[in-house]
Amino acid sequence: MSNIISEANKQWRETDPGLPNRLLEGAVDLHCHSGPSVMPRYFDHCDAMEEASSVGMRALLIKDHYYSATPVTELLNKRFAHLKVTLLSGVPLNNTTGGLNIYAVEHGIKLGAKLVWMPTFSSKNHLDHHKKDEEFKDKFPQTKKAMLEPTPLTVLDDQGKLLPEVLPILDMIAENDIVLSSGHLHISEIWPLFEEAKRRGVTRLLCNHPTYVIDATLDDIKRLVGMGVYVEHSMCMFVPGSKFKFYDPVELQAMIVAGTVDRTILGSDLGQLGNPRLVDGFRNVIETCLDLGYGEADVRKMVSTNAASLVGLNLST
Repeated sequence: MSNIISEANKQWRETDPGLPNRLLEGAVDLHCHSGPSVMPRYFDHCDAMEEASSVGMRALLIKDHYYSATPVTELLNKRFAHLKVTLLSGVPLNNTTGGLNIYAVEHGIKLGAKLVWMPTFSSKNHLDHHKKDEEFKDKFPQTKKAMLEPTPLTVLDDQGKLLPEVLPILDMIAENDIVLSSGHLHISEIWPLFEEAKRRGVTRLLCNHPTYVIDATLDDIKRLVGMGVYVEHSMCMFVPGSKFKFYDPVELQAMIVAGTVDRTILGSDLGQLGNPRLVDGFRNVIETCLDLGYGEADVRKMVSTNAASLVGLNLST
């Protein structure tokens, strides 16, 4: 496997140009930012289903930082079953859902939520990045209208121990066998969170864009994977034309090597107004992975089966 894009790796473009489209078939996106949202979006949840269906994608997990889309996904799965795209969602533990609110978690699970995100836009770590980086507002989407100043959230007390309200949330996630995402917590918060989660029986662990805002190093990614964590990298950070393109193919290669093909998930993190379409982001990153020398089976793991396994989709269908 090459560390750089070589002409030899690009031979698929002549010998099998339809390969990226085949790899889109059955793809699973665990990071779809469709609307309605207080963030500017180029499409809504219905549009997202239709777009995914047009290329044969299998499932989308709708992520909104301000509300759980689970009631909506349950409705749309029923009304638009003919599209053959399964919508999933989860519960974001930000200010708008009450922070570290076990009632929100329970409600989401009862409605069919597949995932719980620890604080994202409300996390102290996210807000600290915003304060110290004058260009941060250009690196993350902003709300259409000004909103109340967020209350910073963390999962640790002043002694670095998990807050007591986190523990029953972990128990509920374990009992219902759903995914725990570390959200936008700092890597220093993620270690005690995931260690305690594992002790309490949580088996489905996810770290989103570990190298961005989370501040994880490649060695941290290796350690996360050693704990059984899946690491998801955001396509919007690699796709040309994206307002949030921060990385090049060589950096993607390093991230995949650190996390292994078997534990790497590539999610779009797309839907923002002015950014590439979700399916175009998928196709571009699939092509990049092929150019890096990854074979069809490995790319399919990273854009489909790893994500399906994490959220418990039946791999035989």
